[in-house]
Amino acid sequence: MLTKRIIPCLDVKDGQTVKGINFENLKYAGDPVELAKKYSQEGADELVFLDITATNEKRKTIVELVEAVAKNVFIPFTVGGGINSIDDIRAILIAGADKISINSAAVKTPELINQCVNYFGSQCIVVAIDAKKIDNEYFVHINAGKKNTGIKLLDWAKEVQQRGAGEILLTSMDYDGTQKGFDIEMNKLVSNCVNIPVIASGGAGADSTHFKDVFTQTNVDAALAASIFHFNTLPITKLKKELEDFGITTRKLKNRP
Repeated sequence: MLTKRIIPCLDVKDGQTVKGINFENLKYAGDPVELAKKYSQEGADELVFLDITATNEKRKTIVELVEAVAKNVFIPFTVGGGINSIDDIRAILIAGADKISINSAAVKTPELINQCVNYFGSQCIVVAIDAKKIDNEYFVHINAGKKNTGIKLLDWAKEVQQRGAGEILLTSMDYDGTQKGFDIEMNKLVSNCVNIPVIASGGAGADSTHFKDVFTQTNVDAALAASIFHFNTLPITKLKKELEDFGITTRKLKNRP
């Protein structure tokens, strides 16, 4: 089995880390800069920062906060939220991010994916997909999950790959924040239909078997979580040790500056 990545996610609203259930009922979860520093030191493989209200509020990602987080981490750092153009991406990368994540803008203007890839390279471009099961079919949602696009998940995942994206960040809206485990069915379907890396998101709980199951029953390359890390329910160091005990290889903790 290839090395699997563990990725904490910072959902940020009004400059603070928040977390909800099924994209609703957000509550405060800590200072994003301090959490980022903590995760970098604990051995997280990467970090994702999502300005979750930027699109709905029709504003740009908070560049100053991205700069502050970037100065405190020594691992790859992905930023998303309110990114709509080449200029937006350039500003985020200059602020210190390693990759950018586009979601609503990619669905509204799919050609943006091609433009971003041609300008910055596929290794920089992550397409985030929020999906919800309706009448036994998964559909893509945008605007922080508030709008059903009517686009079928697998069709969009294949198009994202075809347009050159380097990675897919796949979030199950049905499982988000429930801590009952990842959506195995959805992650299996998507990771089997594309050749680019897929990050599983939504549903991770304090039981490390949730991560074992998504890594052994699907072809995802990484698993992302928020609540269990923010509230120290399952520390990253403990999770990685337990995954090693399950025979799942993760990246080893290196000395952090």
